[in-house]
Formats: sequence, structure tokens, C-alpha cells
Amino acid sequence: MAGLYLHIPFCKSRCVYCGFYSTTSLNSRQQYVEALCMEMELRPFATYPHKEETNGTREVMETIYLGGGTPSQLTVQQLERLFVSIYKIYNVSPQAELTIECNPDDVSPAFAEAIGQLPVNRVSMGAQTFQEQRLHFLRRRHTAEQVGQAVERLRQAGLRNISIDLIYGFPNETMEEWKQDVDRALSMEVEHLSAYALSYEEGTPLFQMLERGQVEELDEELQRDMYYYLKDKLQQAGYEHYEISNFAKPGCRSRHNSSYWNHTPYVGLGAGAHSFDGLNRSWNTADLNAYMDAIRQGGVPAESETLDEVTLYNDIVMTALRTCEGLDMSRLAADEQRYCLSEARKYLSCGWLQQEGRRLHLTRQGLFVSDRVMADLMK
Repeated sequence: MAGLYLHIPFCKSRCVYCGFYSTTSLNSRQQYVEALCMEMELRPFATYPHKEETNGTREVMETIYLGGGTPSQLTVQQLERLFVSIYKIYNVSPQAELTIECNPDDVSPAFAEAIGQLPVNRVSMGAQTFQEQRLHFLRRRHTAEQVGQAVERLRQAGLRNISIDLIYGFPNETMEEWKQDVDRALSMEVEHLSAYALSYEEGTPLFQMLERGQVEELDEELQRDMYYYLKDKLQQAGYEHYEISNFAKPGCRSRHNSSYWNHTPYVGLGAGAHSFDGLNRSWNTADLNAYMDAIRQGGVPAESETLDEVTLYNDIVMTALRTCEGLDMSRLAADEQRYCLSEARKYLSCGWLQQEGRRLHLTRQGLFVSDRVMADLMK
């Protein structure tokens, strides 16, 4: 079983923290959609663009995800064109999860109604915060009020699986302000919520602001308290904390994102998109015009690598420990198990890791320092 990811790189404006490939030039949207459909024709079978298909069978797509960028910057007709091609080229499971990312201010009544007519059965929106001054700081286009309006419009259109993203750890943010954001999100009764600490990724405007001393990172201890407040509050409200940054009502985990953490193969289409077939990883060029030119000439503009044993081990450890199920040691070779448990010993002793049978997982105390723990367990 596989997943399909389509990267839609168009944004009306860029957020200060975003490190994903995107462009604010919207003139080539139609040409890009046509290029995506052509790439589907070029890659009807394999998750890995240079792998030869040997048995003539099409992989079953269990999840489809339109991410970005801002997929809701495409017109309804362009989205329809993509789904027609997806269902023509790929073997989509009748039970497939089909997600589209939307910006709240794009979800007009007409757009919500159109989404309800598409095969889409899940919507993910970046709320980020309900503090207007922080939305302005992030250069987000929407207002706090528009998030609630978008959720209500999607409900009216029949969507029963909605996710929103939150960010915590803003410069000078207080615990009280974070509690207000969490409470506001809970009042919307969405099925899924993701929350991330504000990150200062090199090359972003936010990182440059930090370098110039215009902002300061929030105290780590306060960020930890914010994380634990979020975890406790959402679990009390009936959400399952199934991955470090993700919470879901029963039966509403993100199946597509879970496939990344479970090492499930996936096809990535579009400029900057990545693919994985279990042993090989590839990535399309992160250049809109170069991507479209290459596709029009009948080639997939991708680089690739075959993962060696060390890289595969590191990937398994890093992704599995992010989940509530943790790392199943039986997935590792005998020597890898010995190495992993040897490196884990100090964290088992201090209470950041716990072993239950064949599984190794982060404890409550270990969740907030997960990057440190996972890095030490890697080769």
C-alpha cells in the first residue's frame, strides 16, 4: 500500500517561519497543474521515478495529500483536473484518506461547497494562533475569526474530518495567551490538532530576525510547560496523543502522515516533492520552471539515493520513536538492537525512555527532549 503526495507550491504571501519550497508568483498555476498531470502519466506505477515496473500492476493508494504551499490557491477547476487524473492513473482505494491543506481565508462559502463535491474527505488548516498581533507577526493572511468561519463552512459542506495547526513559543508569549489559543481551538471541536514550537529555520525571514537581534527565542522551560499543558488539556478532552506533535479524536489519526512514520512507500509529485519506495529516496527539483520544462520534455527532474544500512536504521529510529507505539525492536537486525539498547541505557535509567516487551518508547518526560534522545540512538 502506498501514499500519494502532490506539492502545490503557490502562496499569496510567504510566512516568516516557512522553509518549504513555495512561490508567490501565481501566474503559472494552470501550467503547473498540467505538469503534475503529465508527471502522473510518466510515473503510473513506481514510487521511485527511476525504478522499472516489472509486474504491470498499479499500487493501491491508501492516502492522497495535497500540500504546499497553499493548495487552496488553486481554482476549483484546477483541483477537479488533478483529481480526474489521480483517479485515471492510480488505483485509489475506496477507503482512501484524501486530504487538502487550506488557508482559512480561502474557504469561502463557494469554495467550501466545491470541496464538498470533490473526493476530499479531510481538510487541514493552519490556524497557528488566535492572537491577531501574532498572526500579523507571522505574516499570515487570515484573521482569528476566519478560522472559525472556515470550520463552520466546511461542516456545512459535509466535511467530518478537520485538522488545524497551532504554533507555540512565540517571542514574549505568555502561558495565559497559549491557554487561550488551546481553549479556542478546542471550542471548534475539530477531529485533529497539530502543534509545533516556533522554529527558527536557517534561510527564513524569522531566522534573519533572530540573527539581527530583533526577536529572542522564548525560554525553553516555558515552552516545555506549554507543551505539557497542551498534552494534558487535549487528552482530557478525549484526544489521543499519537505522535509528538499530533493529537486526534478516536479513529481520526492522519493516515497519510502516519505512513511517513511507519516507513510506508509514497509517491511525491511536483516541484520539491520527495518519494520513497522502502530502499530508495528521490526528490524532484525545487525549481518551478525547471520542473515544468523537464516534464514537458518527457522526463522527471529528480535526484535519488539508495539508502545504506546505517541510514535506514537511523530513519527507523527517528520516525518510530515519534509515535505513541514507539520503536518495535524486531524491525532492527540483531546487531542494531544491541547498539540501540546500549545507547538507550542512560535514558532508560533517567526515565526519558521506557521499554515494554519488544518496544521502546519515549516517556512523558522524554517527549519534550525527543530530538536529543533520538540523535543519541542513531549511528
